[in-house]
Amino acid sequence: MSTLRFHALKEAYNHKPITVEENQRRSEIFGANVFNESTMRQYLTKEAFESVMDAIKNGSKIDRTVADHVSTGMKEWAISKGATHYTHWFQPLTGATAEKHDAFFEPIDSGRAIEKFGGGQLVQQEPDASSFPNGGIRNTFEARGYTAWDPTSPAFVFGTTLCIPTVFVAYTGEALDYKTPLLRALQAVDSAAVAVCKYFDKNVKKVNASLGWEQEYFLIDSGLAMSRPDIMLTGRTLLGHSPAKGQQLDDHYFGTIPNRAMAYMRDLETECMLLGIPVKTRHNEVAPNQFELAPIYDEANLAVDHNSLLMDVMDKVAERHNFKVLFHEKPFAGVNGSGKHNNWSLSTDTGINLLSPGKTPMSNLQFLTFFINTIKAVYDNEELLRAAIASASNDHRLGANEAPPAIISVFIGAQLTHTLNGLENVTDGKLSPQEKTDLKLNVVGKIPDVLLDNTDRNRTSPFAFTGNKFEFRAVGSKANCANPMTVLNAIVAKQLIDFKTEVDLLIEKKDMKKDDAIFNVLREYIKMSKPILFEGNGYSEAWEKEAKKRGLSNNKATPQALKAKISKKTLQLFEDLGVMNKIESEARYEIEIEEYVLRIQIEGRVLGDIARNHIVPTAVKYQNILITNVKGLKDIYGSDFKKYAKEQLNLIEQISSHIESINSTVTKMTEARRISNTIEDSERKAEAYCNEVKPFFEAIRYHCDKLELLVDDELWPLTKYRELLFTK
Repeated sequence: MSTLRFHALKEAYNHKPITVEENQRRSEIFGANVFNESTMRQYLTKEAFESVMDAIKNGSKIDRTVADHVSTGMKEWAISKGATHYTHWFQPLTGATAEKHDAFFEPIDSGRAIEKFGGGQLVQQEPDASSFPNGGIRNTFEARGYTAWDPTSPAFVFGTTLCIPTVFVAYTGEALDYKTPLLRALQAVDSAAVAVCKYFDKNVKKVNASLGWEQEYFLIDSGLAMSRPDIMLTGRTLLGHSPAKGQQLDDHYFGTIPNRAMAYMRDLETECMLLGIPVKTRHNEVAPNQFELAPIYDEANLAVDHNSLLMDVMDKVAERHNFKVLFHEKPFAGVNGSGKHNNWSLSTDTGINLLSPGKTPMSNLQFLTFFINTIKAVYDNEELLRAAIASASNDHRLGANEAPPAIISVFIGAQLTHTLNGLENVTDGKLSPQEKTDLKLNVVGKIPDVLLDNTDRNRTSPFAFTGNKFEFRAVGSKANCANPMTVLNAIVAKQLIDFKTEVDLLIEKKDMKKDDAIFNVLREYIKMSKPILFEGNGYSEAWEKEAKKRGLSNNKATPQALKAKISKKTLQLFEDLGVMNKIESEARYEIEIEEYVLRIQIEGRVLGDIARNHIVPTAVKYQNILITNVKGLKDIYGSDFKKYAKEQLNLIEQISSHIESINSTVTKMTEARRISNTIEDSERKAEAYCNEVKPFFEAIRYHCDKLELLVDDELWPLTKYRELLFTK
């Protein structure tokens, strides 16, 4: 056994779980490190408090003078929490969060110093923008960028730093982050949804999009992870033979949480509570060493910030427990990968969930309106929705009989399907009072004290209705939720605008009653959107053929999927809504296509290095041991030695064959990569990496994994799957 692997395993098996003391109730510490409404009441003047609340609720601007009052109160609160520095915390297009820490400290005369943090420092900073992805928006020498305070997401103290959530834009005004387009999309859906809500309730003034994410992840002992170059450099294992026992017994799913993992979870949840992240659910997932954490849903912008912060916190807490968190969508072959289900809904400032069926004719018609319009939005923009979750890592998971396929479809359940079919067949264009009230959502049978949902679940559906929300199940585990949420809210906003235009036209030109006009438009939408509805097995080949007949896209690879982001239709959609201009949309496409190339490029380099510098030398070393053994047998048995060395000779031959295949395939892959790197057009380069470079990965892996079964375990240099996945 290699020295590194030996010490890593010894450390992992001897590791003692870290215990976490819980002396306080979760509710008592929730939000303790957040500059939330109750804290602002204590530290801000009345004028400053009202100004911030007005900005949060109505989007009004905060005067610079008032900002000085806010910054003073925020600084005093942060210092009382032990903060020594502040940072504008933002989400650039790297996929990670970014922060530059500045001390409150400032020298004054006579060798003295004070703690200083003014309104200008709160509202805006100028971090260097040249080294962040920009998709051609900026030249390298054009370094200036701006971060600007987002008051709708409260500041928080993490460690000794006051973190202020901000947007990040270029000197010329284009968005360079995930948050800015999301805020614009949320504003668009708010405006469009309020206008439609007025049909049903004139008192509605605001509609919020809500998001509840479910974060799946793997926990691996940090020492074992460090013994694997592929895990450390790519976030996944590029090779490794499946263990005899994997997930086939289904014994890990919802099983008893291992003590060491439980200690980590408890510590993590305490940190989350302090930071106001409302985590509620924890459990074992399907694969060994795979887990899930989920919060109570929140306003979409805040939920996105919470998920980005959570992933940072998870990494930091993992260090205390000698764990490494793997967020990659497919870190291990042969067992399930990880997703991040995005549960999305719309709710009014009057307390109504617009995707929850009601008990009156008006509330049911309102539910149908938003329900059917969402389905229509997905149908019209299914390629764009697929593009929103495209990445090199998520390509491994989509359609792998463990996650939704790359084909976007909507699951609504048998009862709602029956309801829509019935509404579609109303011939006179009018709903009777009975039809308005009874949407056939009654459930046959009850479990005591628990009402069954009006839909079943379909784990193969990428976009499923689950009772009072839609669950976008295809989002990757390491993705920033802002990307799919920007697209989803934007397409629903566009659809609601179109819907209102059509309804108003029927009312004005055909003198139709409001309810009848709404129903007539919805009925047409039901007919038009039927191809997107699917209740069956999304994993089956039959569905692929059926989806093709229905005209649905099946973009299995990222380079193909991302093209939807720069179609004329998409560019027009985002421009019309003010979510992104043409430059911003095209820049994001360039960034994501380049990231795809770089991810595959890095994996190819790492795989080639491991195969040639770790696997082949180890195989040769073992082969030499076998050759020595054969020579010894020949010395003993003379010409009859082959009778006694048959298996050894066979092993030597097999090892030679695999070594030859590895070396020749790595050479071919390297040459394919070299040719691909000469391509200047980013789109063609991505396609070359996808079609010409990436296919070699599996061939190299196959021969390396075969050698793992042949070579002496004492010599094998890499920590094996059975050790990575089953270390407690």
